[in-house]
Amino acid sequence: MRSDLKFPKNFLWGTATSPTQIEGHVDNEWTNYVASDGGTCRVACDHYHRYERDVELMASLGVNAYRMGIEWSRLQHKPFAPLNQSELARYIHLLDLLKAANITPMVVLHHFSNPLWIVENGGWLNPATISAFVDYVAKLSSALKDRVWLWNTFNEPDTYASLTYLLGGFPPFGKWKLLTYQKTIKHLAQAHVRASEAIQKNKSARAPEIGIAKNWTYFGAYQTFSVWDHFTAAASHHAFNQLVLNEFLGGVRRKASTYLGVNYYGRARLHHFQALVPTNGVSNERLEKLGIISDDMFERYPTGFGKLLGKFQRHYGLPIYITEHGAASANQDFRIRDLTAHLLELRAAMTAGVDVRGFFYWSLLDNFEWQFGYTKKFGLFSVDFSDPSLPRRLTRTGEFYRDLCKMNLTAPAEEKSPALER
Repeated sequence: MRSDLKFPKNFLWGTATSPTQIEGHVDNEWTNYVASDGGTCRVACDHYHRYERDVELMASLGVNAYRMGIEWSRLQHKPFAPLNQSELARYIHLLDLLKAANITPMVVLHHFSNPLWIVENGGWLNPATISAFVDYVAKLSSALKDRVWLWNTFNEPDTYASLTYLLGGFPPFGKWKLLTYQKTIKHLAQAHVRASEAIQKNKSARAPEIGIAKNWTYFGAYQTFSVWDHFTAAASHHAFNQLVLNEFLGGVRRKASTYLGVNYYGRARLHHFQALVPTNGVSNERLEKLGIISDDMFERYPTGFGKLLGKFQRHYGLPIYITEHGAASANQDFRIRDLTAHLLELRAAMTAGVDVRGFFYWSLLDNFEWQFGYTKKFGLFSVDFSDPSLPRRLTRTGEFYRDLCKMNLTAPAEEKSPALER
């Protein structure tokens, strides 16, 4: 393992998942959805029944953190209902197993899914959803206050709202409803502020850390001299980046966050009103001809990573967690090169003074990747979905990450990170 990938002591090295993508047996708007490959999330990785073994897999990697979701639809079957105690007990058992393995949990409260009773009453367009969500957060954070101090209210609110109402990728598959998208973002931001207040009211031995996970995509013009390429890139940046950050972190709303979570995968260059990325239906063969390096989803842009972190440090002054980064590819050499390049940018940004406290690799397991089903391979452990026993196997990227964790968490380091010491 290369010595320039040593990080400060007590830095959080983690991995990440979400309930709908790995648990199986959910009852939300994704339950009956059929993805482009014919797959569904009904069983997924069956983490619901196999979580004890999956914690053992995390321990074998040597991680000291895990970003996990708690599925709202399991815990409340109607607005303002008491929490389902048997489902709560299962999550508490999972958290206790993590503690026994010296793994710090970061809990995500909303990761692209909602109880059906929320969906049937207008979803996040209905302002009543805000109060229902805050009630859920207040009850859950009270129950878990002695087990959880890292809270992530919303995962990628920009992705959720845009794929739900602009791009037609998530239920209910709305397209180009810009005002609806903006209204959804506004309601999510209001819910974040109120949820943060609810979490902080539940006193515990350790002060909670609370934030969102913002997906950041660089948008740029493919042709330098194309006015339309620049126009569409600027419009995309405003809608997906600037508007969202202003709603969540603008003015006094910034006080609701004690950190900023960053999900970073790369960039999308625009050409003739088309984003040149595989997720937009552009083939890897065409991208190669255009000189664009990508995994199976996004153009890779590691040099933008460090620049972004410096920008966030200057503008918001909040500690940062890299709440997601990973590459979807069957090519393990590509994934290892990609991870190395991004970690070098991260280390350089930290050396320059950016306060980054942890890194969570997406993902622990190959999983149900929403509208793409099981075709995108992000896992540190592969999962054979053709086998009913769903065997997990450590990938070479997983081996690399295991060695990285071992070097950083067992070898002496010259400096300390503020993470885990507050």
